[in-house]
Amino acid sequence: MTTSNDRAEKSSVDKFSRRREELASAALVTLADRGYANTGLRDIADNSEFSHGVLHYYFTDKNDLLQQCVRQYKTDCATHYDDIVATSVTADELADRFSTAMAETLRDEASMHRLWYDLRNQSRFQHELVEVIRDIDGLLQEMIWKIVTRYGALSHTTVQVEPSLAYAAYDGMFEQSVGAFMSGDLTALDQVSRDGKRLLRLLVA
Repeated sequence: MTTSNDRAEKSSVDKFSRRREELASAALVTLADRGYANTGLRDIADNSEFSHGVLHYYFTDKNDLLQQCVRQYKTDCATHYDDIVATSVTADELADRFSTAMAETLRDEASMHRLWYDLRNQSRFQHELVEVIRDIDGLLQEMIWKIVTRYGALSHTTVQVEPSLAYAAYDGMFEQSVGAFMSGDLTALDQVSRDGKRLLRLLVA
């Protein structure tokens, strides 16, 4: 039986979690613009409405905040293409819409994606980051697998690879595109759109 104390404790935990989410959302822009290595909690406080003390109350350190930021953003990314998967009626439509959406997210949110890759690289040196990276990679792999298997079904073909290889192919291609685009290469937008389609065709037969 749930008591009033139980409900009060749960409400307190929920409020704390919601506040962490709010602070992480506000911090994302600064982290994405400045990069992982160049940003501390004080930098985030100086570029937001929140004080350094508030950030320290809700997050133990920069890595704690960064994990919250990237987890929230990439969890949203993992559902970014769900509508395309659900509503495309031909393989060509799915490929066109998916590749266009990839180019759009590269154009509009490149700095956010760069932050993700920065954090993933950093996890090789900081053990406390490994778990959140593994969880997010799992979500993104599921996202890619939905697209690939739906494309296979719509084109009446058989997917020739495992989920991990399909994800590795798209992830490697997209990471290269982020690097090129952030370096000023605007042709990366067209390239990621073309490669997004090509990979779908290569992964099924």
